[in-house]
Order: sequence, then structure tokens, then C-alpha cells
Amino acid sequence: MIGARSRSPRTPVLNTLGSHTARQLLRLCEVAGLDAADAADYARTLTTALGPVAERPLDLPSPSRSFLSDDHTPVEFSLSLEPGTTPTLRVLLEPGSGAGSLAQSGRTGLRAVRELARRWNFATDRLDELEDLFFPLSPQGPLALWCALELRPGGVPRVKVYLNPAASGPARAAETVREALRRLGHRQAFSALPEADRILFFALDLGDWEEPRVKVYTAHHDLSAVAAGGLSRMKDGTDPAEIEAFFRTASGIGDGQDPLLDRRPVQACHAFTETATGLPGGFTLYVPVRDYVRHDGEALERASVLLRRYGIDQAQLRDSLAAVTSRRLEDGAGLIAYLALAHQQGRPPRVMVYISSEAYEVRPPAVRSPQVEAVH
Repeated sequence: MIGARSRSPRTPVLNTLGSHTARQLLRLCEVAGLDAADAADYARTLTTALGPVAERPLDLPSPSRSFLSDDHTPVEFSLSLEPGTTPTLRVLLEPGSGAGSLAQSGRTGLRAVRELARRWNFATDRLDELEDLFFPLSPQGPLALWCALELRPGGVPRVKVYLNPAASGPARAAETVREALRRLGHRQAFSALPEADRILFFALDLGDWEEPRVKVYTAHHDLSAVAAGGLSRMKDGTDPAEIEAFFRTASGIGDGQDPLLDRRPVQACHAFTETATGLPGGFTLYVPVRDYVRHDGEALERASVLLRRYGIDQAQLRDSLAAVTSRRLEDGAGLIAYLALAHQQGRPPRVMVYISSEAYEVRPPAVRSPQVEAVH
């Protein structure tokens, strides 16, 4: 009878990958000043784009070894921070996670991006033009396609896609990127890139961007502060001393020292918009802070120093971390994955913080403070 049913135990709510990451996103949207309707729409978009894995219970292991995060959660959040404004919130996801093979993952990712394009009425012609380069029949490498959404008021985000230059094999990565740049009109851009250990990602802005960018990400092993200061190839230049100072603070290297970061490689990104000179109009340096701290409390301290240096409200970052997790920062190392400094022509420098979902696992703190390798 009805009365008896009302007294029966309530069925516990199943904690799935989709529900977990959607809750995180909703709370982050509040920090970023997005209204509840837009936040709810973006959360639904996230779970829809993840596909069937969104319904997978979190007490099961990750269905695939996603390269997107250390615990294989196919979702990562990031904040772009500038003085006097609310943070710009981004979510990076792997729509083909758990699809099976890398080829299946790529096809699933392409379908997801094209569904977003139909929904928000943007063109995918630049991506379509590169499909044969980045989606061969038997792809190689750690990923097929990632999609990033830069969340804005109004419920229509800016969209970016990240592709794998080594899809046809690591030995052909440079050739693949050179040809992709050529097809998109950036015939001289490849020669402007700095020397690197490998090319990590090739990225495209799709949709409503004032100046859509083509971006090339490179990995730099055993990098020193001085070498980091010389990586930028922006046509109007960046101050090497500023890049060095950022590198030292983010990595924990003291002034007067120039050891090498020998654990996880530092990343650099060059963004191309105009095709006349072949030189990039943007440069970003990414330091994998999680590998050079004992715990996330130390990572937050370094991030706070950088935010103060650039006149940015630190409360925005602290609130964002609290939106993602309730754990003590000292109990893990990896919630703050990267600290980055971005330069783009016509804009002030931006500090970016990459935040892990930690849906599957919290990486334990280091027993002792990680040391970098001294120069001999």
C-alpha cells in the first residue's frame, strides 16, 4: 500500500562519471559567475558529449587509459585568470573515451564535435580538411581527439579540438603538422617553431572566435629556466626574464639556480592566426607543477605567488579548488596539474591553472619534496 511504500528505504543515488563531473562543473560555473541556466546546460552538454561512459559507476575502474589525466578521468577543468575579471572557465574532455580502439575513439570524437557544430551552428570545414592526416585507418599514439569548451554567458561556448600529430606514427609527426599547417594557409609557420623533443598536440579553434587560432604544442624534456625563457617565437616577442621568473616560481627553483626539470616535460604552445609572416601571435608555457611539489598545498602556494604578481584575486582559485573537491590539499598531489602563463598579442598576460577532476583516484603526496636535476 501507498503508506507502506513511503516508509521503505530510499534507493541510493548511483555516483557515475557523468554525475560526478557534472556536479563539479556546476559548482565551478558558480565561481565563474555563470548563471544557473547556463551552468545546467553546460553540465548536460558535458555528460552528453562523454557518451555511454557518463553512465558508468565510479566504483568501476576507468574504461580506458585516457591520456588526458593521471587517473584516466576523461575530463579536466581549467581557469584563465586576469586582473579585475571573473575567471574564464574551460572544460576539456575526451568524447571517445571507452569507445574501444583508438580508431573507434577518433570516429566517436568526430561525431561528437559535429553534433556540437549542428547544435551551435558553427563550421567544421577546417577540421574536415585535416581528417585524413589525423584519423588514419590504424592510428597510433595516446589519443585521437579531445574537445575543449570555453564556457561563456548565454549557453554557447567557444570550441577547440586537439588532435594527435603522431596518429600515423611518431616518425611522421613533424610531417603531419607541417602538412596540416600548409593546408590551413600557414605555409611558413612550421619553421617558426622552437626545437623540441616531440610535438604533442595540434589544435584548432572552431566556431565563434574573433581570430581563430591554429596551435602547436611541443614537449621539452630536461628544461632549464634560461632555456624556457628562450622558447617563445611570438612576432612581437615576450620578455625572456618574465618567462624565466614564471618558470622558477611554478617549478620551485630558487633564484640563482638553473637546474633541469627532469620528471615530466614542460610544454609550450605557439598560436598562429595571420599567415603573412609565419610567426605566432601567441605563446603559452605550461609547467607540470604536480611533479615538482610534495602536495597540492605547495602547488597552491606557488599559484598564489603568481596570481599576486599579476594582480589577480587569489580567492577565485581557492573557491574553484573547493568546488572540485572537499579533500585536504595536503592529502594529494595532482589536483593542480599545470600552471601556465599565456601571452597573446593585444592582451595582458594570463595565468592559467589546470584542475584535475580526480574522479577515479587521488595521487598520494610525495614523501619528500621532488628535486630537479642539477646542471653538471
